Amino acid sequence: MTDPLIVSGKSIPLDKEGYLANLEDWTPQIAECLAEREGIQLSPRHWEVLNLVREFYDGHGLSPMMRVIVKQMKITYGDEKGSSMYLLSLFPEYPALIATKIAGLPRPTNCP
Repeated sequence: MTDPLIVSGKSIPLDKEGYLANLEDWTPQIAECLAEREGIQLSPRHWEVLNLVREFYDGHGLSPMMRVIVKQMKITYGDEKGSSMYLLSLFPEYPALIATKIAGLPRPTNCP
């Protein structure tokens, strides 16, 4: 286990990789704290991705990998936002891993 998040005086447990131990604990405020741990200040562009991956999880029961996020972003927001380079500009190095972590979802199973 990683050190828990402390949000509004409440301890939120995380797994060893920093993902929420209990998906039900997620709130936008917790997302802000998780993003801060990743060195990211969330903008409306980040929230588009976070909401998209949460909707995907709600519909499919699994966290999307990078290829799926790119495809869904392209469908929802157009060619400019539907690229791996765009996602890398928001969530450097590992967009699928970081975005799903901040979105309060489990680690995608097909990511390294």
